[in-house]
Amino acid sequence: MPDNTESMLRTSLSDIPSLAGYTGPVERLGGLTNLVFRVGDACVRLPGAGTEEYINRAHEAVAARAAADAGVSPEVIHADPETGIMATRFVEGATTMTPDAFRADIGAVRRAGEAFRQLHTSGAQFPFTFELFAMIDEYLAILSTREVALPEGYHDVVSEAQTVRAALARNPVDLVACHCDPLCENFIDTGERIFIVDWEYSGMNDPMWDLGDLSVEGEFDARQDQALLQAYCGGTPNSADQARMIIYKAMCDLLWTLWGLIQLANGNPAEDFRAYADGRFARCRKLIASAEFADSLSTLQTA
Repeated sequence: MPDNTESMLRTSLSDIPSLAGYTGPVERLGGLTNLVFRVGDACVRLPGAGTEEYINRAHEAVAARAAADAGVSPEVIHADPETGIMATRFVEGATTMTPDAFRADIGAVRRAGEAFRQLHTSGAQFPFTFELFAMIDEYLAILSTREVALPEGYHDVVSEAQTVRAALARNPVDLVACHCDPLCENFIDTGERIFIVDWEYSGMNDPMWDLGDLSVEGEFDARQDQALLQAYCGGTPNSADQARMIIYKAMCDLLWTLWGLIQLANGNPAEDFRAYADGRFARCRKLIASAEFADSLSTLQTA
């Protein structure tokens, strides 16, 4: 680990009462926008540069504690909304998931569905409401101040998506506490249960967003999608749930395209975010043009 990174962490530990005197080894863990470390029996997160533009750390802290109370996330040891520093209990013996790990274990896909159901039915109340089109507008506003080009045709697809917006409004569902950013790496699997971590984007949302987004992030095939839905529903899912899951697979790519461009504008070196954004937008357009998407939209429009 570079000395300056470890020095930054060591300095930050002084702000965490239970870790202020820690002098043992530290281990760098994953993270696309933040710095994440194992420190003894804790996982410590330092916020990434520029994240204060679009992350409300006070909302995140409330959600992380509520998710821990619901039994789907590790215990929160420390959360400072001012600095963005957070420490949670490290889960021993758990594997950080990836698309390949989900592909290799259909049981993990089912455990993810069960974890979502536990969260969504917990009665937890998150302070933020995750509203797709408002967030698109917010991200576009941020990007309007930066010299980063949108993918060609982006505004056209947003305009076309107003049909999706109307279909979803025609069939409203009760909003529940959702993770809203289910990267595979935000799931840690003990083999018996899955914990979900990183509540930066969490909010009250349509529960099918979480399932559709995980399907996209994990590059799930039809078999995995069905396993996820069946585990979540405790049986055969209804047609409306399936339709909303498919629609959100496209909509999450539409939103996270902009997130990738913000990372590009912020100079985040973790990934090639130009390729990330262009790839997500291309995948969004491909799904929107498919018969599967048209059928799903029709299901909601005629329900």
